[in-house]
Amino acid sequence: MAARRPVSILIAALGGQGGGVLTEWIVGAAAHAGYTAQATSIPGVAQRTGATTYYVEVFPERVAVGGPEPVFSLYPTPGDVDVIIASELLEAGRTVEMDYASPARTTVIASTHRLFSIAEKSAPGDGVFPREALEAAARALSRRFVGFDALALARQHQTEVNALLLGALAASEVVPMTAADFEAAIREGGVAVDRNVRGLKAGVELVVAGPGATEIPRRDRPWPEVKTERASGLGARGRAFLAVAARAETEFPEPLHAVLGEALARLVDYQDARYAEAFLARVRRVRVLDPGVRLTGIFARRLAVWMTYEDAIRVADLKTRSGRFERIRRENAAPEGAVLVVTDYLKPDLDELYGILPASIGGPIARWAERRWPDGRPTIGQHVRTTTVLGFLRVWLLARLRGLRPSSLRRQREFALMDRWEETVRAAAGFDERLACEVAELGNVVKGYGEVRRRLSGALARLLDEEVRPAIEADRRAGAGFARSTELVRAARLRLLSEETR
Repeated sequence: MAARRPVSILIAALGGQGGGVLTEWIVGAAAHAGYTAQATSIPGVAQRTGATTYYVEVFPERVAVGGPEPVFSLYPTPGDVDVIIASELLEAGRTVEMDYASPARTTVIASTHRLFSIAEKSAPGDGVFPREALEAAARALSRRFVGFDALALARQHQTEVNALLLGALAASEVVPMTAADFEAAIREGGVAVDRNVRGLKAGVELVVAGPGATEIPRRDRPWPEVKTERASGLGARGRAFLAVAARAETEFPEPLHAVLGEALARLVDYQDARYAEAFLARVRRVRVLDPGVRLTGIFARRLAVWMTYEDAIRVADLKTRSGRFERIRRENAAPEGAVLVVTDYLKPDLDELYGILPASIGGPIARWAERRWPDGRPTIGQHVRTTTVLGFLRVWLLARLRGLRPSSLRRQREFALMDRWEETVRAAAGFDERLACEVAELGNVVKGYGEVRRRLSGALARLLDEEVRPAIEADRRAGAGFARSTELVRAARLRLLSEETR
């Protein structure tokens, strides 16, 4: 008689996503139902910077007292896993890539939302791995794929992602435990019981409802909804944002409202309403040359990001917001009343420090520093405990220097290059829309901090002066269209972004 084998469950998560708690619930549910189970884990780097793997085996028969005990494995075997649970879509992709999934036996349960990896976020261009490719691979290489946006559903039900995934596991009927066993495990755990039970039930209902219910439709939110949300998030600046947004709503066509709404909220939050008006003035100059809305949309998106460059003032502002400390406490599951200690590791270089000074003061310092250190300015490492009074005040006071930004050396230099880019976009728009869109996309080249940003800014300036403008002029004189210069701009942009990743 063939021996029964354990049901194997591989849980792929990131540090801080509750993979350990999910493992404990599964083992607890097995114990409550009278099944023998074993769990092991391979920890990665904690708090969303590394993958953490948990492996559970549950023997699907109750072992008689004194009878032979089942033999469990400590590690999953490729092609021999019954269930894969992934708290994020890329984690599902990693398990599939490593051949753990099998079309003959594996059920993949995954949240389809994305938390971008370090490699994706560090790419200067678009480094995001295509979601469609991940889902297609998970469907093709598994017996059954249960995918839904657990993060959106968790917010909707005010619960947690791991509780929803647990409910999906209960409803999949791959393991011998019932939803009641899983609920008992949550209650015995005693952590956020009501929230997690609510998530368990929502996950069960979603899977039972059928395949169509596991897809939460994405929609573009209407302009009034975006305005209301963004205004409430800006606090005292909300009224200023609404005033600027109202003018933009009447002036620009509806297809541009979404990008302009996000851009204006970002700019008001970064500086003030006057700064947002300066943004709109630049967008207007391009809009009058745009026969459609594509060029204006690209230009506005790239311009908004560029105008909100992260100087030392912006970094200090973001690090001293109350919401940040609340998020850190929540992500670390700090108990109520526990003392939270946050140490910020800062390493600005000299350019970032004297860049916030007025140009009349910072300019001479910059010229001296550039002569003294032509190949890169030295950095000043600092460890600041922003949860202490003095540490917080030190960073908070730096954030209050926002009023220096309009006259700062950093703004003068950023805007000088921005002007050259805008002039080239407008010049190209007078000849060919596709060419102008490619030039507008060049705004994506300028990014990063310190030496990386200086290098990319210099590369963009040289590209505009030495390649883009001469190519446009040559095509104009030839009178044969602008296909050559359009391709040149596109290739140059991709080359710059590719070289920066090496």
